[in-house]
Amino acid sequence: MSPKPRAPRGVQSIETGGAILMALARAGGPLKLRDLAETLGMAAAQLHPYLVSFRNINMVEQTETGQYQLGPFALHLGLTRLRNQNAYRETIRRLPELVEELRLMVTISVWGLHGPTIVYLQESEARIHSNVAVGGTFMVTMTATGKAFAAFLPGKITDPLVRAELEGGEPSLYAIPNVSEETFRSEVATVARQGYSITRDAPIPGVSAVAAPVFDHTGTVQLVVTVIGPTNFIDLSEEGPCVTRLMEFTAGLSRDLGHLEDA
Repeated sequence: MSPKPRAPRGVQSIETGGAILMALARAGGPLKLRDLAETLGMAAAQLHPYLVSFRNINMVEQTETGQYQLGPFALHLGLTRLRNQNAYRETIRRLPELVEELRLMVTISVWGLHGPTIVYLQESEARIHSNVAVGGTFMVTMTATGKAFAAFLPGKITDPLVRAELEGGEPSLYAIPNVSEETFRSEVATVARQGYSITRDAPIPGVSAVAAPVFDHTGTVQLVVTVIGPTNFIDLSEEGPCVTRLMEFTAGLSRDLGHLEDA
């Protein structure tokens, strides 16, 4: 058996500096030296030289009260990164690995004029769903994708379509009873709390789905990624591979788009 290749050797001080910058970014505001040191598990005397160097290149700055925060060079780097990032393009680039791993269909949806609209899909060779197509729309009140948008977009954007569906103004695409508003609002609250949405055998019997949003640096939902498959092939449990892998996928995308969940 051939030996495993060694991991490339890095520079420890740079990695430590990165952890310091990440802690400042997650803080969401200026930090005292002792508080930053406590967050990082470092001695203040060990931390201070890093902050001096970062101040020298405008990566970190001190406020009038002596607290530390990210500086103008950090902003410049962030803006450069954002200008080169595109949520749709980046999601498509990463999607094949997710589809291959889960062996299920995955769709990308954005909020369009008629609600959740499929802009891209990739089918697994193992599971084909002819009734889902690019350009199609998902109902807000009855689908995992729709509930994900309802949970994380402002109500002023989603509520008109939600009301139309609940009141029958938007005809149901499927021959199933309409959901009640109380049930829908309760489900959306659950989605907002857990970060993802699931539907089991609905709105199409025998088909289930898991959906999760991708956020940008402003905390705005850019798109929703949805895994769809036959109910007997898709694991909807919280700790199952479908939910956990999708959440890792969307969290990674959001993070790379500048979203800081803890900020």
